[in-house]
Amino acid sequence: MRIVSLLPAATEIVYALGLADSLVGVTFECDEPAAARTDHAVVVGGRDTSGMTPAEIDAYVRAQAAAGADLYHLHRDALRTLQPDLVLSQDLCRVCALPAERVDEALAFLGCRAEVVALDPYSLDDVLATIATVARAAGVAARGDTVRAALRARLDAVATAVAGRPRPRVAVVEWVDPPFAAGHWIPDLVRAAGGEPVAATPHERSGPTTWAALAAAAPDVVVVAPCGFGLDGAAAQAATVGRELPHAAIWAVDGDGLIVRPGPRLVDGVEALAGIFHPEFARGRAESVRRVR
Repeated sequence: MRIVSLLPAATEIVYALGLADSLVGVTFECDEPAAARTDHAVVVGGRDTSGMTPAEIDAYVRAQAAAGADLYHLHRDALRTLQPDLVLSQDLCRVCALPAERVDEALAFLGCRAEVVALDPYSLDDVLATIATVARAAGVAARGDTVRAALRARLDAVATAVAGRPRPRVAVVEWVDPPFAAGHWIPDLVRAAGGEPVAATPHERSGPTTWAALAAAAPDVVVVAPCGFGLDGAAAQAATVGRELPHAAIWAVDGDGLIVRPGPRLVDGVEALAGIFHPEFARGRAESVRRVR
């Protein structure tokens, strides 16, 4: 089995299933584990946005969308050379990864017969189900059951620890300029960690909102977890959130590591959020969260 992963979360799932030796291609954003990008061919590239502000990135994404242009490009020659049996893709978010339709087109052009599996979870349960989906497609269904059961056990442990405790009102800000309220599986993470999500769109795409709408939701805690910025970037952007929402506790979180990538580390995110909402809970991944105010 030769596997190509076209999104970071899928790469994490492949490693969790013990299939690293079968992985032959990844994207330029696959950085967990660290060996993912150095040990495998990079078959998808894109613009380096590390030096851009959130507003500049938003403007770039909107301009590309208006022009009908993709944010990512597939290195067809690399894909042809790798001759994968299984390609893991998505149609969930064109800002996050190359859509599956582009992969199908490329494979047809190259004459490759790889199976393309699109992973499009909208809830935390969906995310756990994708682990089983990848495992079945790779011929290791039993490993998928084992990994998923272990993650479920950790979620159950958190649920037991926070049961009966007061649930703070929690807003998760996915982007700050313009502000985006949390969608997809993120409200599920908040609930699983013992919080009550507000100003959110559970199991739907996240979208732009206003600071007034976020303030009207009266959150007790605001979690700032912008995609692609890491903990330091989130902490820097939390200053803006603090000015706009002066009455809430503000926490910065490594969004890629704990919140926005639909892979096994979302359970790390639930454990870390539980420690934020309920300090008596011995949270994990303390190095990935920081109180700003």
